[in-house]
Parts: sequence; C-alpha cells; structure tokens
Amino acid sequence: MLYQRSSQLFAEAEKVIPGGVNSPVRAFKAVGGTPIFVKSAKGAYLFDEDGNKLIDYINSWGPMILGHAFQPVVDAVIEKAKLGTSFGMPTELETQIAALAVSMVPNIDKIRFVNSGTEACMSAIRLARGFTQKDKIIKFAGCYHGHSDSFLIQAGSGAVTFGTPNSPGVTAGTAKDTLLARYNDLENVATLIEANKNEIAAIIVEPVAGNMGCIPPNKGFLEGLRQLCTDNNILLIFDEVMTGFRLTRGGVQELFNIKADIVCFGKVIGGGLPVGAFAARNEIMNYLAPLGPVYQAGTLSGNPLAMAAGLAMLQALDNDRAIFKRLEEKTAYLAAGIDKVLKANNVDFTINRIGSMVSVHFGVEPVVDFQSAAKGDNDTFKKFFHGLLKEGIYIAPSAYETWFITDALSYEDLDFTIRAIDKVTKTV
Repeated sequence: MLYQRSSQLFAEAEKVIPGGVNSPVRAFKAVGGTPIFVKSAKGAYLFDEDGNKLIDYINSWGPMILGHAFQPVVDAVIEKAKLGTSFGMPTELETQIAALAVSMVPNIDKIRFVNSGTEACMSAIRLARGFTQKDKIIKFAGCYHGHSDSFLIQAGSGAVTFGTPNSPGVTAGTAKDTLLARYNDLENVATLIEANKNEIAAIIVEPVAGNMGCIPPNKGFLEGLRQLCTDNNILLIFDEVMTGFRLTRGGVQELFNIKADIVCFGKVIGGGLPVGAFAARNEIMNYLAPLGPVYQAGTLSGNPLAMAAGLAMLQALDNDRAIFKRLEEKTAYLAAGIDKVLKANNVDFTINRIGSMVSVHFGVEPVVDFQSAAKGDNDTFKKFFHGLLKEGIYIAPSAYETWFITDALSYEDLDFTIRAIDKVTKTV
C-alpha cells in the first residue's frame, strides 16, 4: 500500500501540531513509521487519504460498537445540529439519555455528563474525596484513567511507598496522594490499605483492563476489592470508559454482579462524539454542586449534538439485546482463528479475550498485569503491526492496547483477518 498523502499530511501537521498529532499514541512512535490519515469510515472499514481501505479493529478506541457512521446516530446529529449546536443551558435530551443510562446500568441513581473519559475519572476522584473527607487514592499500574494529574503516576520503590510523577508538570505533592497497586493482586492492595489506614478515599480500577492489552480480572479479584472497600470505608470506582455498554448492557457491574460505588463512562455513551459521564447512588451524587459542596462544571457538558448521538446509540443497544451475544461470538471466532494460525507458525503468544475485547501478546507467560504485559516481544509486535497494515488491517499502533470488535464486522472480514495474520506471522 502507498501512504504518500498521509506522509505529506503528517509533515504538514508536524509544523503546527506538537508531534503532528493531538493524542500521542497516534504518532506511531511505538511501532515506527508514519501515521495513517483517515478520510472517512463506514461500517467496519476505514478509508485513508491515499484511498486505501482498512478493516478497523480499534473503532475509535471502542465506541463504534455498531460500526462507523451508524445511520441512526448520523441522522440524530444532523437533525439536532439544524436546531443549534450549543446552548450552555439545559435541554430535554439530557434528561432522556440520563434516564435511559440509569435504567440500563445497575446500582446507579443519578448520572452527570461531562466531555471525556478523562474528565469523568477526574471528577469521580474529586467526588470520592469530598464524600469521604479523605485524600489518597489507589490506582493500578497499567490502568489508564486519562491524563489528569492524579493518574500520571509511576510506581515507587516498594509496595507501600508513594508513587512519583511520570510526567513533567505533575507535582510531587499530587503524586503523594496516589498509591500504586498491582492489577489482579489483592494482597498488594490490602498491604497498601493497611499502611495508609483511614487515609484512602477510593480505589479506581479498570474492571477489565484495556490499556495494557485486554486483561480480564482474575476470579475473585473484583469481589475482593469490593470487600476491602466495604471493610475500610473506601469507595470503589469502576472506570468503564471502555467496557461500559460494550461488554453487556449494564457493563462490568452486570457482567460480574459486583456493585461499584461510582462508575465512569465515555466513548460508547457519546455514540462517537466527545462525551463522558460518572454515576453513583443518590447519597454520593447529591454531594455534587449545586446540591452539595463538591464543585464540577462544564459549559459543553450535555452538549446537544453529543447527547443526540449518545441517545441514539444507547437506544439501539437497549433495543437489540442480542448484540452482546453476537459480538462475543465474533470475538471468540476471531480469537480461535488467530490461536490456530499462530500455533501453526510456531509463534510464542498468548491471547486475552472477554466479550468484544481481545488482544494478542507475543510471549509465553500469561498476561495478568502490567509487569507480565511488559515482557511481551515488542519487536515482533512492530513487524506484526506493519505486516497487517500492508494487508489492509488496522490494529492499535501499540502492544498495550485492546482490539475492539464491532457488530459491523462480517465473518468474511474475520476470515480475511485470520488469513492475513497467517501470512504475516510466517515471516515474523
């Protein structure tokens, strides 16, 4: 495939945009080469500026469950845009989508819409601190909750030490209130809680990790977190920005029958437009302004275009309960096909899968946390990525990202992908 136009556009972008991109992973630094510039998308396919057609397995990092340019979403946005694009005032749409979301997700009474997953998680942490009157939080190495200061923390020198900033601009004072735990390691979490008795406001976790590849929770891990939080007056925050409305109608809480105290959403809830949200039971949500003392605001929160897109998406998912079974079946079919050809080509690998999220890790160890994910063979992944790109398949340009399956994918697309992986892995 030729990428002349994309290369020209990237060179122009580098002159006026830092690194030529508005989000770092798009720059292809992890895999090398020049980023692909997209011109349009429809269903399961991307069409780039050079006219190439690509089967898409990132789907805007998750929200395109029903495919790109899903007609009900497109129609809803067009019709709403004709009436005005932003008011900074309440609209009926906000109540309609809020009521639908609350009806779909267990254990929430009220929801507050924001503009991104980052903003949702940042606001959830502030709410948890205000509600509990405690300052510290626990997050897990490898889980990504956006780029707010509290989350850009790397591990300290030991299990009970404070983390340190991993980005200039994040202060040591902020970092001291964030404790780092190992995903799928309850003993490690318990040790942190004991060492910081009565100081921890919340534990925030991707209940299915998606930012170190797809890593499902070990049996008993989420249940153990719930019990630790209950026993120690700590709020449990599920970051379901990726998993909410994707793995099941009600997200991971429904999938595993585990109650979180606060749930964060993004991506799917906006139908592909910039939307995030956080939700909880009344007791917690009533701490938010204007009812309570915890301040959170946003001029574009509840933007009518985003609300129209999100409502159309949630209505489609709510009306088609079989979609989650279809998605899981397609993902299982793809994973089984990949497993077969990688074994046939004597490649060291492990595949993680849950629902419509799947990832391929090049190594023999089970991948259960960030440490085991980091042992993957990145050189092999780079060759794998570029090999698939040449075959017309687009996966995330990073070994630490989940593939997302869309209902728009046909079994012919999946078979094409499996054959391409067979071809590529014969050479890597």
